[in-house]
Amino acid sequence: MEGRDNQVETVVGVIFSRNRQECPEPVKAQVQGQIPNWLQGTLLRNGPGIHSVGEMSYNHWFDGLSLLHSFTFKNGEVYYRSKFLRSDTYTSNMEAKRIVVSEFGTMAYPDPCKNIFAKAFTYLSHVVPEFTDNCLINIIKFGDDYFASSETNFIRKIDPQSLETLEKVDYMKYVTVNLATSHPHYDSAGNTLNMGTSIGEKGKTKYMIFRIPPTVAGQDNKKRSPLKNAEVLCSIPAHRLLSPSYYHSFGMTENYIIFVEQPLKLDILKMATAYFRGVNWASCITFHDDEKTWFHIIDKRTKKPVAEKYYSDALVTYHHINAYEEDGHVVFDIIMYKNNSLYEMFYMANLRNDLTQETAMTSIPYAKRFVVPLQYDKKANVGANLVRLPDTSATAVRDKDGEICCNPEILCEGIELPRINYDYNGKKYRYVYASHVEWRPIPTKLLKFDVVTKEMLVWSEDMCWPAEPLFVPHPDGKEEDDGVILSSIVSSNPNKSSFLLILDAKTFKEVGRASVNANVHLDLHGIFIPDKN
Repeated sequence: MEGRDNQVETVVGVIFSRNRQECPEPVKAQVQGQIPNWLQGTLLRNGPGIHSVGEMSYNHWFDGLSLLHSFTFKNGEVYYRSKFLRSDTYTSNMEAKRIVVSEFGTMAYPDPCKNIFAKAFTYLSHVVPEFTDNCLINIIKFGDDYFASSETNFIRKIDPQSLETLEKVDYMKYVTVNLATSHPHYDSAGNTLNMGTSIGEKGKTKYMIFRIPPTVAGQDNKKRSPLKNAEVLCSIPAHRLLSPSYYHSFGMTENYIIFVEQPLKLDILKMATAYFRGVNWASCITFHDDEKTWFHIIDKRTKKPVAEKYYSDALVTYHHINAYEEDGHVVFDIIMYKNNSLYEMFYMANLRNDLTQETAMTSIPYAKRFVVPLQYDKKANVGANLVRLPDTSATAVRDKDGEICCNPEILCEGIELPRINYDYNGKKYRYVYASHVEWRPIPTKLLKFDVVTKEMLVWSEDMCWPAEPLFVPHPDGKEEDDGVILSSIVSSNPNKSSFLLILDAKTFKEVGRASVNANVHLDLHGIFIPDKN
């Protein structure tokens, strides 16, 4: 037990507590094995890299200041670099040598020497306070432009090669959303589709699905920001106007958008007064386990939700895996929890305390499949299963009120951060690549899961902590799993460098790795940018 506790303390220090140093100039990695000749491009990732400023520390791991890093593949060689996102938040904190901009889990208060009344009036002037631009969650592509993103109305344009921070962009200037996801979808026409919550006047809170077209050239032949042509496809009123649902992602098929309105609610009035009550914004999010989870199926052709009301029991989800249409049904797979304890686990105090307990995870993630019947027998008896697909145990039952209760099929347990071959996004698919979690929220393994046979392949290594696996397709691939898996691995072994792992996606065997002499951090999400040549 003593040995394991020492290892846990090392993990906390290496992964969660320790501030990283940036590596602004490219560093050549030491390659073991072989880098596929066809793998040419840049893996660009985002995640928290600074957890304390001066003598102040962030309360939550997801509050840390963004550190961008990249692995560039060129002719069998790999180069690494990293830079802190130079957000307004970063600049303000560094100039003050303390945390002066609030994050969701950490409320910052003004310097006692400053006029606190001026700060108070600033907060009172907004029903929803102005959020941070510490965009640490993901990288979003709009046309030819790349942006660091979180879940606020601010995104930061970046140079994907140099990692330089460029202009600050406010969604509110283009679509009126106060919050937006960091997990958009991309269609075959080059459009980016995303969702956001609009908290308007008189309590008219609604969810908005919007589309941003590819970059277009103006009459002077200069490229225009695609955000200027943003289009709202659909808006959906929140069930509770001042308590909208929190959501981290959504699903998409060829013809439909799937939005899960879960009973994990933001209390807008509490958020507006959090500063004065001395609490953080995260404390204003509450899970209502006695409420329904509503499934909104939005037809992209009519730009309206379908008329039927679909629901399930209370659940919490952060990540959609994939969705597709089959024989008059919409099938969607998500990672599902029974409550919102996962967010609580990532408070720094809880990470240090619970990492030594076998029972640290109070809600294990499950991959579950829901099947929503769009075409069904309207004369079917109450209580009859409306799902006609033969290869699933998921059900959909009409209740006495005419609403349809959906119960899922369990695909597997203990997985998070799911990725697929994105060429199969919105289509019937077979393989999920994900991180595996056990009694701790820290991923310890990578896995490939077959949703048809339920077979699983696993990669793991002692004292290695893998980031989200990302699938890169082979340019001449014929099958869904023709390609490689890329994952940035943080090593807690003091005698071993961190590295970029390359797995054959079909066999899940290691093809090669690129070790770097740099301060690599555990990231959250990212994107692969292939060379255009």
